[in-house]
Amino acid sequence: METYISTLIRTAPDCPVESAVVPVGQRGKKSIPQIEYELLAAQPYFYTQPELLFATHVQRLELGPDELAARQTELWDEFFSRSRACLRASMLPKKYGWGLHFDAAGRIGLVAMESPQYRAFNKQAGLKTLLAMRNSRG
Repeated sequence: METYISTLIRTAPDCPVESAVVPVGQRGKKSIPQIEYELLAAQPYFYTQPELLFATHVQRLELGPDELAARQTELWDEFFSRSRACLRASMLPKKYGWGLHFDAAGRIGLVAMESPQYRAFNKQAGLKTLLAMRNSRG
């Protein structure tokens, strides 16, 4: 899976919020957008797209550190043995109002849709901008 370079994934045209919202899980279990948010908020510009998708997957498996260390390569290969949706399909920009900024190294930072930084990224020369996928087909 390739990653984005010097790109902003903007919020979906039909994003239901007017300002960024922190995702929450349901029934005591963390949701995928909640895990993605927590990982990106804790370590801005640390993860590439494949690394974030894998880290989210591993958290949902609830593996201990020893088991993860022993099986990381196997789990990585297994996870990416089939195609995965890119972060344009993430609920962060589709539903929760978070833009995803990829720097020149492909590392991801969160950008709230109402922030001055988001507006500046939208006008930045040389930065590719893509819309997140729509929530509905219509």
